[in-house]
Amino acid sequence: MNNDRLKELIKKCTRGEKPAQEELFKLFFGKMMGICMRYTKDQDRAQEVVQEGFIKVFDKLSEFDFKGSFEGWVRRIMVNASIDAIRKRNRGPFSTDEDFIFGSADPLEEETDFDDELTKLKAEHAMRAIQSLSPAYRTVFNLYVIENYSHKEIAEILSISEGTSKSNLAKAKQNLREKLKEEFKKLDV
Repeated sequence: MNNDRLKELIKKCTRGEKPAQEELFKLFFGKMMGICMRYTKDQDRAQEVVQEGFIKVFDKLSEFDFKGSFEGWVRRIMVNASIDAIRKRNRGPFSTDEDFIFGSADPLEEETDFDDELTKLKAEHAMRAIQSLSPAYRTVFNLYVIENYSHKEIAEILSISEGTSKSNLAKAKQNLREKLKEEFKKLDV
């Protein structure tokens, strides 16, 4: 969709035109569902978060100033809605032992030279492994690795210290390595 068409669609949405709101929802639903799936354990909960997020999008749509990416703006709302949902479900999920000392673990190795089918299968296993992490680890992992937030920003968003953010990320990576190593052994690759 070109920028002028998107601007017109957004203006119609701010006037409360239901067909335009439905079109905007359908336009971004798939991408936003993918984002919310990274933070939740199941598809039903992710759909709830997407719907809650879109309520916020439509409530705040008049605040969008067209200076940045609209998709990025919606994405940030969805990430925040996901974090809010985690907070509601789990009181204090982000606290961990801040004295945890972690080494400089190597990042997850990138898979190369595999055919598309195997790569897709591994991606599905990786997604399941990420979803199996605790809410604290999963959220910090997603914010840092996928959304590219700094530990300082994560600490502010989640009301934790930078040390806790770093600790949660290190533990998430460690858990993922173990889970993926087991899963990939099962695949015999």
